[in-house]
Amino acid sequence: MKISTRGRYALRMMLEFALHPDQCTKISQVASRQEISEKYLEQIVTILVRAGFVKSMRGAQGGYRLTRDPSEYTVGMILRLTEGSLSPVACLDDPEQPCRRSDICATLDVWKQLSDAINQVVDHVTLADLVKDQISKTGASL
Repeated sequence: MKISTRGRYALRMMLEFALHPDQCTKISQVASRQEISEKYLEQIVTILVRAGFVKSMRGAQGGYRLTRDPSEYTVGMILRLTEGSLSPVACLDDPEQPCRRSDICATLDVWKQLSDAINQVVDHVTLADLVKDQISKTGASL
């Protein structure tokens, strides 16, 4: 499994919004600080807005901001929104229709363990955790 730039950039954009909770952040600001194409971020923010993760504000002081507290977003929520399934293999994607070989597949347990490990990490790290980490790494203050 490899996380695409869309997933990685969405997470970085959400972190930017979380780092500035009392103000709207413009896409151009995120693009500049994160060194990411503004056009690409505009595509990604549309996904985040549609999902209700962020809202847009118009006007001179407009931009984007989170709709909830950073502690209410997990890395897993953001990655699943932008990436889809985080399962390492397709046979774990639909538990209602398991692979026809699942009863005899010796490798299935490995894939389940890997999936559980991935989910354990991404579902227990919040944007609030990333804000703390970012501040400790850069010395930035809110």
